[in-house]
Amino acid sequence: MKNKPEAILALYGFEKNKFLIEPLGNGLINTTWKVIAGEECFVLQKINDTIFANSFDIDFNTSQIGEYITNYHPDYFFVNPLPALNGNTMMYEKGIGYFRLFNYVSNSKTIQTVETPEQAYEASQQFAKFTATVSAFDYRQLKITIPSFHDLSLRYKQFCNALKIGNEKRIKEATESIADVQTFHFIVQQFEQIKKDAAFKQRTMHHDTKISNVLFDADNQGICVIDLDTIMPGYFFSDVGDMMRTYLSPVNEEENDFSKIEIRDAFYKAIVQGYFAAMKNELTTEEKNHFFYAGEFMIYMQAIRFLTDYLQNDSYYQIDYAEQNLQRAKNQFVLLKKYVEKESSLRKMN
Repeated sequence: MKNKPEAILALYGFEKNKFLIEPLGNGLINTTWKVIAGEECFVLQKINDTIFANSFDIDFNTSQIGEYITNYHPDYFFVNPLPALNGNTMMYEKGIGYFRLFNYVSNSKTIQTVETPEQAYEASQQFAKFTATVSAFDYRQLKITIPSFHDLSLRYKQFCNALKIGNEKRIKEATESIADVQTFHFIVQQFEQIKKDAAFKQRTMHHDTKISNVLFDADNQGICVIDLDTIMPGYFFSDVGDMMRTYLSPVNEEENDFSKIEIRDAFYKAIVQGYFAAMKNELTTEEKNHFFYAGEFMIYMQAIRFLTDYLQNDSYYQIDYAEQNLQRAKNQFVLLKKYVEKESSLRKMN
């Protein structure tokens, strides 16, 4: 039952032994399956209620956004969850968990790693298009599915607390990375100023803009964004920064050969152009001027989170070896340094 929740499908009207279920994707938080029932295909997703403590808030947000889009932007392609037999779009069964069912988008695919500037452009445009489409939606209606998810001030405080009460041996081993946190502390100071500046608007943001959260067609054209669990009020640089962090380098945070980390200029330009294609008229002048800052913000915050977890004996991120979170933090600081080194040339692309 843990790996193949067939019992949940009965709540949606599926007949026993008249469907196939197989794993879909490789998400690190939720678990997803493809359900094949005759000529029809569906996507079944189990919500990780350890991460999302109030899982029904996800359903509330998706329903509010879906209703708004249906009423005001019916031409925008939005994948709404399907109702079960009782009419609910999220189902809970004790001992099994929280589940949602969607129609499978035919002739679609996901991409796990950004390989071309064209892919970066399409993904950036899709995330921007989503935010622009719901720009008039009252973001204050949304539930906070992960409290303080992108609160850099809090993440820095958590790091400082880890320095006080964390593993002393690990604190000594992480001296270089701890120094890096202080070197780039100006990023936190900028965030503090941004929160006070009315030129930076709160909007309905996705908050998890890795490329695997975009559906592509066979011609590598973007179809829509998916995995809307982290839809919450936020700043534009949460989404843009996450794209910078995960699209610009050919390797991710698990790479221990830091010589492979690089900032690919063409991919930065693609993110800018893709995002501006849908959001340029929505962003204020001050926000546009902070487009580069988005990358600093997200790379720095993720480095801090890895380092803090290492100092606290790996209480959050899963690890395969003892030094993994420290290596992840070092990886991200290398990425940040190489990103900052290119500031002058990258800003010219905004």
